[in-house]
Amino acid sequence: MDQAEKLTINGREIGPAFPPYICAEISANHNGNIGTALELIDQASKAGADAVKIQTYRPDTITLNSANPEFQINSGLWAGRTLYELYEEAHLPWEWHAELFEYAKKKEITLFSSPFDHTAVDLLESLNTPAYKIASFEIVDTELIRYAASTQKPLIISTGLASADDIERALQAANEVGNDRVIILHCVSAYPANPSDYNLKTLVDKRTRFQSLVGLSDHTISNTTAITSVGLGSVFIEKHFTLDRDGGGPDDSFSLEPDDLKQLVEETKVAWQALGKIDYALKSGEDPNQQFRRSLYFVSDLPAGSVITKADIKSVRPGNGLPAYEYNKVLGRTLIRSAKKHTPVEINHLASPNRS
Repeated sequence: MDQAEKLTINGREIGPAFPPYICAEISANHNGNIGTALELIDQASKAGADAVKIQTYRPDTITLNSANPEFQINSGLWAGRTLYELYEEAHLPWEWHAELFEYAKKKEITLFSSPFDHTAVDLLESLNTPAYKIASFEIVDTELIRYAASTQKPLIISTGLASADDIERALQAANEVGNDRVIILHCVSAYPANPSDYNLKTLVDKRTRFQSLVGLSDHTISNTTAITSVGLGSVFIEKHFTLDRDGGGPDDSFSLEPDDLKQLVEETKVAWQALGKIDYALKSGEDPNQQFRRSLYFVSDLPAGSVITKADIKSVRPGNGLPAYEYNKVLGRTLIRSAKKHTPVEINHLASPNRS
């Protein structure tokens, strides 16, 4: 597909010509309390985020209630649990969804979700979600991608664990139902992730290889990786968000707190502004400092008729004399009027080059 320059979610334009879109991922950080979920929406809005994202699944729509070895988590933050147990604790109850969407509208912040099966898409459609996010682990579920994409709403696809073929297959699934409104999120599916594993230069390759807008799903602890990604073309940044990093929930420990999110919003915007455009012209803030560029000054008192030598002139600040790059052209020239030391060398001091 042709390289996208922008897409729009809920009226907010997203692309290289606009500040990075900041999405606060609630994930499991509601910790089973709808009051916490509402407060997260409120705090994300106050921090200046563009969107809050939730996840729409039940444990039985994402895994099986089995204790077989392959359903056991043996390492990382969630070691010792089965997949079903983790998702039972982490899932956001479906009966909360309508209230959360209504509250986000009241707080003037966009809310959308990651669906994990067709019934989740149906629920979210009934609530008029403005976009869909496909999680990294679901990028291989092309039937889910087609179903979500068939709504013709923007699709955000995380690419943790994904090969180039996986990404191509996912994009093709969306395109098959006529949806090319896609942002690819570069991602490392580790919780937390090591910044050195991100290889952010891949963002540039993904943008050109897949002719798509690109962004970052950032699971590192700090904001540094996300801010850096803006310089490599990231137009959408997703970070997990919590009220308290020490809250004890499944995702709290690698999530941003409200002050961190506010900093992310502010600093990614500054990074985007600093990118600007290709421009060699004098900047408005530089104009007063032109006077301090180096120029040529006399360091000796010289009468008219003198031939200028190295002992007579010097390249110094300020910039009131001839530019310093004229130094060799001034040497050997004859003065047609006298010059005082510590005054600028001017063109009207000098005889023409062929004059003695």
